[in-house]
Amino acid sequence: KYNIEIVEEELTTEQQSKLSAKESQLIATRFAQKYFQNILWETEEGKTIGLSYFKERGFSEEIIKKFKLGYSPKQQNSFEKAAVKAGFDKQVLIDSSLIGENENQKCYDKFRERIIFPINSYSGKVIGFGGRALSNKAKAKYLNSGETLIYDKSKVLYGISQAKQAISKANKCFIVEGYTDVISMHQNGIQNVVSASGTALGAYQVSLIKRSTNNIVLLFDGDDAGINATIRSINLCLKAEMNVKIASFPAGEDPDSYAKTLTSNEFQSYLEKAAINFVDYLIKVYNLPSEKDPAEIINIKKKIIESLSEIPDVFSREEYCKIYHEKLGVTEHALVQE
Repeated sequence: KYNIEIVEEELTTEQQSKLSAKESQLIATRFAQKYFQNILWETEEGKTIGLSYFKERGFSEEIIKKFKLGYSPKQQNSFEKAAVKAGFDKQVLIDSSLIGENENQKCYDKFRERIIFPINSYSGKVIGFGGRALSNKAKAKYLNSGETLIYDKSKVLYGISQAKQAISKANKCFIVEGYTDVISMHQNGIQNVVSASGTALGAYQVSLIKRSTNNIVLLFDGDDAGINATIRSINLCLKAEMNVKIASFPAGEDPDSYAKTLTSNEFQSYLEKAAINFVDYLIKVYNLPSEKDPAEIINIKKKIIESLSEIPDVFSREEYCKIYHEKLGVTEHALVQE
């Protein structure tokens, strides 16, 4: 229309080959998702084991369908046989991390006898799976897809495709630890929630959230591992110029279990009241007010100041220093300098 010529670069043979391989993997994972979902709803084993488990966890049929949850049967090579019959090449299934190969070059279903959580890309395409074993004999309780051309766990957030509009609307994103936390919160009316699903939160994942909001609320477990993950995530979010709050749950509770004890309004109200600024959280978690040892007090203050120093914007840093220097027992000037 405006006589602007668009010069399209021709793909190299290698680029075309990679694009074609990616497309093949997307088709394979889409087939796998439908297969696992079908097993869950249409077979006796799926209904007795998989569906019963989800319902015991308090998930409604509507939410199970919304997240396209599934089940992989106990029978050996069940998925592989179905995929090969449907015309899929074995190598594509191996490259998509759907089946594995042992040292004798015998293939096996990677997610055999597990309930299945499909993992979607930002745009909603199925790119991988998380599987939870229900058998006590399983070597690993949770198993994720391996790295493939379409799945890189450091660049994926579980639930992002279902949550992105709600995140924009609420101008806030809750980050939780597991798949079931995300699903429970959705069921309880809170849709602006994602999970790093079994991996430490990374810079790229934060950048995905930043497309929709600058406000993050961390909802990790209150055990040592959860606290360490929270502190690490605080620093990462601050570096990305995000506003960070933390909401803690009563002892022994997590977002999944606690969401089931409250109504939707009660749960939303709890999260509003429980969310505290990251500095207040660090003061509390390091027990600064009750610490008596001078060396330990200095150590704690330095850890908190280290987090503050991650904020790139000088005005934001100075504002935090102005508000928190008294709580930290440091002069504002010394805090800004440090």
